Amino acid sequence: SEVAVSWRPSAEFAGGLYKGQGILSASPQDVWECIKPVAGGLRTKWDQNVKDFEVIEAISDTVSVCRTTTPSACMRIISPREFVDVVVVKQYEDGTMLSAATNVEHPLCPPQPNFVRGFNYPCGCFCIPVPGEPDRTELLTFFQTDLGGYLPQTVVDSFFPSSISGFYSNLTKAVKALKA
Repeated sequence: SEVAVSWRPSAEFAGGLYKGQGILSASPQDVWECIKPVAGGLRTKWDQNVKDFEVIEAISDTVSVCRTTTPSACMRIISPREFVDVVVVKQYEDGTMLSAATNVEHPLCPPQPNFVRGFNYPCGCFCIPVPGEPDRTELLTFFQTDLGGYLPQTVVDSFFPSSISGFYSNLTKAVKALKA
């Protein structure tokens, strides 16, 4: 699958809003199975930027507070991060599935040692059915992440586009493995 990555300055913080858009050769349900934000889900197995994902508090069947940890990146220039977000999932009548998140503080999840606390500003993934093509999904992703710490902006600017391309590439492989 090919992915188009674009960005513009964020209205939320001093970084960028990154958009990824691509078509995957899989049903929306299979794509969703790989990306849905659940503890024990597939994302930690294929997404090189997600080391662990845990639900801190389930507020309802569609809203939860979650902690995501990431491994070090960019030849360890970027140390491991943790993110605490309120996450909402929704399915629309047309079959589109959405996962959206933004940072939140939670008393059960204070900053942990050995991690830099990062912050996700409003972000999300949309799995959109391609009309008339049940085995194709448009995946639209938005990332607005403040990695925290003392990273030069040039490191952040070079990390996100390649990271998003890798996300789509690894997701494509994960979906193929799911169907195999």
